[in-house]
Amino acid sequence: MPSPELSAAPAVPVVDFWFDPACPWAWMTSRWMDEVARVRDVDVRWHVMSLAVLNEGRDLPAAYRAGMDGAWAAVRVIVAASELHGEKFIKPLYDAMGTRRHPGGRTDLAAILAESLEEVGLPAELGEHATTMRFDDELRASHAAGISLVGEDVGTPVVAIDGIGFFGPVITPAPKGEVAGRLFDGLVLMTGVPGFYELKRTRTQGPVFD
Repeated sequence: MPSPELSAAPAVPVVDFWFDPACPWAWMTSRWMDEVARVRDVDVRWHVMSLAVLNEGRDLPAAYRAGMDGAWAAVRVIVAASELHGEKFIKPLYDAMGTRRHPGGRTDLAAILAESLEEVGLPAELGEHATTMRFDDELRASHAAGISLVGEDVGTPVVAIDGIGFFGPVITPAPKGEVAGRLFDGLVLMTGVPGFYELKRTRTQGPVFD
């Protein structure tokens, strides 16, 4: 008779995904993760991180600093929605915002926030949190949880599999079907190597939204 250890089914991988809704590269990776969840048995948990927090105190070009200043709004609204109405709203609100902002190419942030809240059935008043610091402690805590796995010299997204985190993968376009699944399988293998830290090449293409 097989031992309980041998007969037990393999544990479902827990994937923690940290994103900043302002980042098009995080959006691309999130579309891949959606596809992974379709073709692999995974437990995906969605969290916010913040490029604005990450870049606090850094000497940045003026245009990039302006972008970081504007990056607070969407992530603050998502955190407020999570705190006041439940974590179940993190992903659908991100999807609603990101679809408008990234493949949609829109920049009218106030309208994006209002429409996204309406789409997922949340009160319009949550949009007021875009410019308040009421839930910044919770935002910073979520950000810190992700960044603690990978260090400060990265950006978004952070993807952790069973507690082992990496920045990325940075991909375009987002793989679909079994190709997406095989990329995930490879990432699972890498997380099993304690000394593996980095694999990188120069990006030659921007995000391809399809």
